[in-house]
Amino acid sequence: MTRTVYYTATSLDGFIATVDHSLDWLLSRENDAAGPMGYDGFITGIGAVAMGATTYLWVREHDPDWLPEKPTWVFTHRKLTAPPGADLRFTAEDPARVHAAMVEAAAGGDVWVVGGGDLAGQFADRGLLDEVVVAIAPVTLGSGAPLLPRRVELVVRESARNGEFVCVRFDVVRPADPGQAAVRTPSPA
Repeated sequence: MTRTVYYTATSLDGFIATVDHSLDWLLSRENDAAGPMGYDGFITGIGAVAMGATTYLWVREHDPDWLPEKPTWVFTHRKLTAPPGADLRFTAEDPARVHAAMVEAAAGGDVWVVGGGDLAGQFADRGLLDEVVVAIAPVTLGSGAPLLPRRVELVVRESARNGEFVCVRFDVVRPADPGQAAVRTPSPA
C-alpha cells in the first residue's frame, strides 16, 4: 500500500530552514545515512516525490547538476524550468487533484513530501498524509520555515538516535466523521 510520507529534519524548536533558507545548521551535523531512519533505507521505498518551489530552487542552487531519481512534482505558482532529462512536473493544482497520479507513478513505492512544511500541511489538510518522519537536530533557530505550520495529530510509532539526531516516526491520526473516534492510519507490518 502506497503511503504519503513527510520525511525531513527540524531544529529542536521546529524549523526546517532559517529565515534566509539556510540549512548550514543541518548539513554540519553528524548522522549515518545507512543508520536508523537514515536516508539510504528511506529512499529505497520511494516511488514519487512532491516538493514546493522553495525546496526545488534551493536544491537547484546548491546542486546545479541535480536530477530527480524518481518522478517529481513541484508545487508552484511560479514559472520554473526543469533541467534537460529531468522527470519533473510543475503544477499549481491542489495536492488532492494530483495525488492519484503521484501514487500511480510511485508504482507501489511511497510518495515522499520532501518539503516544505506548508506543502506537507496541505497534504495533511486533505487527508492525504500518512506518516511524518523527523530527524531532530540539537540546535534552536528562533525563527525560520516551520516544520508543519498547522495542527496535525500524530502518534509515535518509532524512535531512534542517529548520530546527533533524535529520529521519530509518526503515524498521522485522521479526523473521523463527527461523533466517531479519530482513525489512525494503518502502519505496514
